[in-house]
Amino acid sequence: MHIEPGVVDGAKIVLSYATGLVALGGAVKMSYDTIRASGIPAFAVRSVITTSLVLCFFQVLPHQAVGVSEVHLILGSTLLLMFGAGPAAVGLALGLLTQGLFFAPFDLPQYGMNVTTLIVPLFAISKLAERVVPKATPYVDLQYKQALALSTAFQAGIVAWVAFWALYGQGFTVANLSNVATFGLAYMSVILIEPLVDLAVLGAAKSLRKYADGPVFVRRLYRAA
Repeated sequence: MHIEPGVVDGAKIVLSYATGLVALGGAVKMSYDTIRASGIPAFAVRSVITTSLVLCFFQVLPHQAVGVSEVHLILGSTLLLMFGAGPAAVGLALGLLTQGLFFAPFDLPQYGMNVTTLIVPLFAISKLAERVVPKATPYVDLQYKQALALSTAFQAGIVAWVAFWALYGQGFTVANLSNVATFGLAYMSVILIEPLVDLAVLGAAKSLRKYADGPVFVRRLYRAA
């Protein structure tokens, strides 16, 4: 989901600064909600964990440039279910920034676009989870169709934002439309993997119930809302 350098440039890139600020504002709101529910220490612990994981997702897991962007296995829905929306948002924002500062400085000009592309879909699935997961169901008891719904929504949001930036920056040329379509098809293939990862991670989390009252995991992981 890293927008390739040059896709949006010149005066047009100013829009990404505005959307990036809005996305970071959403991250602050989700973080505030987490702090209010779990306290600052738990929020800090989870944010460190999610930032480290996101950096590993970007740098260690396989990724490939396809069309106008890169295909990554980001596992946004996994972060949400395990650690909550606030820490997941912080992890995505800081993990992306850390990668740009230390490993891929050529991505820093695109930070506004990239952080928008990640945080807005995360916010969307945090609201979707409230609708598709019954209040009596802890996340460790999630069904495949529920994990699929969250993963599909997250990945579709990423594809939609990447398509927007590409079309905004390069227009509706045949070549650009082809590149966008190629990226979209490649990225949506992640949907085949992420729900299974979600269920595997949640299954493994069942053996960690002794940490249910600790600061590491979101309360909803083991308890109904």
